[in-house]
Amino acid sequence: MTSATQDRVFIFDTTLRDGEQSPGATMTHEEKLEIASLLDEMGVDIIEAGFPIASEGDFAAVSEISKRAKNSTICGLARANFKDIDRCWEAVKHARSPRIHTFIGTSPLHRAIPNLDMDQMAERIHDTVTHARNLCDNVQWSPMDATRTEHDYLCRVVEIAIKAGATTINIPDTVGYTAPRESSDLIAMLLERVPGADTIIFATHCHNDLGMATANALAAVEAGARQIECTINGLGERAGNTALEEVVMAMKVRNDIMPYRTGIDTTKIMNLSRRVASVSGFPVQFNKAIVGKNAFLHESGIHQDGVLKNVETFEIMRPEDIGLVQKNIAMGKHSGRAALRAKLRELGVELADNQLNDVFVRFKALADRKKEVYDDDLVALVADEQTNDAHEYLQLKKLRVICGTEGPQEADMVLSIDGVDHHIDATGDGPVDAAFNCVKMLFPHKARLEIYQVHAVTQGTDAQATVSVRLQEDGRIVTGASADTDTIVASTRAYINALNKLIVRRQKTAPGNDVKTVSYHGE
Repeated sequence: MTSATQDRVFIFDTTLRDGEQSPGATMTHEEKLEIASLLDEMGVDIIEAGFPIASEGDFAAVSEISKRAKNSTICGLARANFKDIDRCWEAVKHARSPRIHTFIGTSPLHRAIPNLDMDQMAERIHDTVTHARNLCDNVQWSPMDATRTEHDYLCRVVEIAIKAGATTINIPDTVGYTAPRESSDLIAMLLERVPGADTIIFATHCHNDLGMATANALAAVEAGARQIECTINGLGERAGNTALEEVVMAMKVRNDIMPYRTGIDTTKIMNLSRRVASVSGFPVQFNKAIVGKNAFLHESGIHQDGVLKNVETFEIMRPEDIGLVQKNIAMGKHSGRAALRAKLRELGVELADNQLNDVFVRFKALADRKKEVYDDDLVALVADEQTNDAHEYLQLKKLRVICGTEGPQEADMVLSIDGVDHHIDATGDGPVDAAFNCVKMLFPHKARLEIYQVHAVTQGTDAQATVSVRLQEDGRIVTGASADTDTIVASTRAYINALNKLIVRRQKTAPGNDVKTVSYHGE
């Protein structure tokens, strides 16, 4: 590693691959393209765009992202076999800078999955990494569950991968088992013991099962790793992955003790965080570091007084460093299109003219129903406009409900199914149940409602409600979200949004397509 790159840490974002493997976090094709574009603009070095062999949808997304990316290296994931690697290359080869990422489980538990002994696995690693390198100059290799692999064997297979042509070696803490000191020691041990280790880049990929993903990633960097694998909002399987915003801001704020730099434009963090939360259906917890709603709020009198006198007394970073605008000036029904565009830009949201026109129509409708439209209202409005695609299979066209102390509650609905309008009315145990029953009668399904949550976007009885739902059908889990001043409308749209995602998930996991098995899904 040259002196010029010693302090440079590369950011490898896997929101579209590992993040999307969160139960219920399925994204549509267009949503993946949008998130990839935002990551590219933000300065992410490598975008892991998906698992090309998993489905036709994954292949199409990785291929299209590869064609569109302007700055980032585009990476696809492949298991340790020629078929996976060939399919991955077909998807990423269109990129300005392509990468193949291939992996195999090397710990005693994971060696038992393909039923290979140590020598057989070593041979497969050599053959598959060599094959990948013959296709692509940029090859990453990962020993899945590396942190529970015997050190001698880990050194042996890492050396084999380097000799076979791997340019990046990723060390995954697949199950979030490691502590920071172990993370650091493991990287240091590999750099010391493996021949050729100084010629490649070591990466760290941490899961958050014990709440130590960020600490483990930064400890690995201190020991010599120069690539961090992470996701927006820490999205990922089980307890999630290392959060991009946490490691990037930690190195920025504490550059005195972590003298490393990234290429990330941190002012784009907040908008990307909100967008990922919206399309994935996974809201950010209020007290989440960096991007949580409460991250820059102070309720204690002592804290408020201190911040008013000197913001540095209780804030270690500025809200604007992550693209969070402190101004919260209300807009109303007299505000024009130019004012709306300016306000959205302040919030880090840039819309094309046609998108702005659509949002402006909804903004005016919202302003007629609310006295004041605040920043959070606009964020919810834009997210809802982007989540509810006009081209989706199911679309709510009309809804009227009758509710009150005397039942039964009744809903009257017009639902468009594949472009054809259908009318129905149904009763239920409350207006939401009645509306959901209308949808079920028009679009029969076996999905079970697991979670139904309602949150007020702002204060007041005229506040917008953001509704999140989670559905489960035959092991498939999807989430949907929507916002409206009418809670019943928001609930119904969220339910329909989840069903549209379920349709996508059904196609993705059709027989012959699903290779993301429980124990062999990736890192």
